Amino acid sequence: MASVPSLASTVQQRLAEGLSAALPEAGSADPLLRRSDRADFQANGILALAKQLKGNPRELATKVVESIPANDVLKEIEVSGPGFLNITVSDAAIVETLAARAADARLGVPLNEAAGTTVIDYAQPNVAKEMHVGHLRSAVIGAAMVEILEFTGETVVRRHHIGDWGTQFGMLIQYLIEHPHELDHKDEGAEVSGEEAMSNLNRLYKASRALFDADEEFKTRARARVVDLQAGDEETLALWQRFVDESKIYFYSVFEKLDMDVRDPDIVGESGYNDMLQETCRILEESGVAVRSEGALCVFFDDIKGPDGNPVPLIVQKSDGGFGYAATDLSAIRDRVQNLKATSLLYVVDARQSLHFKMVFETARRAGWLNDEVKAVQLAFGTVLGKDGKPFKTREGETVRLVDLLDEAIDRASAVVREKAQDLTEEEIAERGAQVGIGAVKYADLSTSAARDYKFDLDQMVSLNGDTSVYLQYAYARIQSILRKAGDAEPAAHPELELAPSERALGLHLDGFGETIAETAAEYAPHKLAAYLYQLASLYTTFYSECPVLKADTPEQVENRLFLCDLTARTLHQGMALLGIRTPERL
Repeated sequence: MASVPSLASTVQQRLAEGLSAALPEAGSADPLLRRSDRADFQANGILALAKQLKGNPRELATKVVESIPANDVLKEIEVSGPGFLNITVSDAAIVETLAARAADARLGVPLNEAAGTTVIDYAQPNVAKEMHVGHLRSAVIGAAMVEILEFTGETVVRRHHIGDWGTQFGMLIQYLIEHPHELDHKDEGAEVSGEEAMSNLNRLYKASRALFDADEEFKTRARARVVDLQAGDEETLALWQRFVDESKIYFYSVFEKLDMDVRDPDIVGESGYNDMLQETCRILEESGVAVRSEGALCVFFDDIKGPDGNPVPLIVQKSDGGFGYAATDLSAIRDRVQNLKATSLLYVVDARQSLHFKMVFETARRAGWLNDEVKAVQLAFGTVLGKDGKPFKTREGETVRLVDLLDEAIDRASAVVREKAQDLTEEEIAERGAQVGIGAVKYADLSTSAARDYKFDLDQMVSLNGDTSVYLQYAYARIQSILRKAGDAEPAAHPELELAPSERALGLHLDGFGETIAETAAEYAPHKLAAYLYQLASLYTTFYSECPVLKADTPEQVENRLFLCDLTARTLHQGMALLGIRTPERL
């Protein structure tokens, strides 16, 4: 089905036609329409136009209003103040537009079939290391942007750029060669839990680190093993692969708990670009983008200087011949643009790495890999803070394990569900508890602008009051309960009915769903969708308290209010799904 024009776009078109008819000299001027609390919409464009045409804005506004023919959309247009237009649309126009949205499986949201290809780089854990609270935001924000962009029609390629290469693997592999049973599982042949896999890796990492620090001979052997790894020695690579495989068991268990879909082909770690590093350096050096400085291959920038005033370069290759993150990141850009045919590269990475990515993107532009047709953007995110407003740590000052955080959220949410539960079995309470707890963690993150830090406060996150996912989930479950109790009454739109103020407010907000999705996708701003959904649930709560649904005055009114309930539920369900949050039918 074709996308459904929103009421705002219909009103905009009628005003633009009125402007052209009244003021042909204005060309295709923008009426500057926006939602208003004085009327349904307000248009401010005539003020700028009057300045341009050297006319009286109120007189021009009156002339425009007189040029708009009577129609079934615009109920009233009032000239206000120095030349604003306050516009009220008809009740029938609201209901008819919503009925067209409801008839479409996509709720009238346009699908851009000419959209490009976006590669999203997110959820980047490190092999042989525990995932901690710092990994949460990249995973949650990235997964939401995957869903949102795919929904708008973008082809999305997921990339999990895991840390699976580097000098520490020499130490780990050498230790495993000398202690060959450290990664063995208790019960060979049985399915291994993520917790057991991580426990093995943690134990091995700590033991190898202690030996590396205490034993010079082991340190020498470990460093030689790094050379073997980089040279592609078969035995060394096979042991390296064991670390990667063991880590994936653990990663997948965490992502599953986060209710995130992570697939094997999407995991292309640092090692995936090893074969490209030399060529990347050669291209940069031959084109003059990078130059040798004290033996290292560097890229310099006029506007990036250190505290001493000297230029800070991006080091692509170290003086000892080793490669840093820059070489890998630049090779990844080459691969994503040339092989994956990306038109946009989106990096969901901590704001503290902003300078690195600014230098990498500028280097890629100079090399011609990024240009007017291909853009790279860092969706930079802030830090997760504890309730005290400081970076989130355990009481012992350790970084908080992500699994512990998620388990606690599920426990808290299960307690809330159990308290409210009606006729739910223990199994259903556990399932709902996981959906509510994980939803609460995701929503707290996504409802904050990514660039800002936010406080991790589980009491607030699982509260039924305020801007929480639990509030939205309960609004959805309440609607499902009404629809179940409706008996023979079916949701049906009745444009002939007069709407109560809270029905109008809910209807006008429902109509803004498509525009919200477009804005969220264009700005990589999931918090805008979260804000829209919270307002939708709030407007629904007001409607529910002011307008009896099943006990409305007439059968037509019952059907129309059931129609508003049903469309609100579908919009909440779709919007929450795009944020990666479940909406249980019963709570």
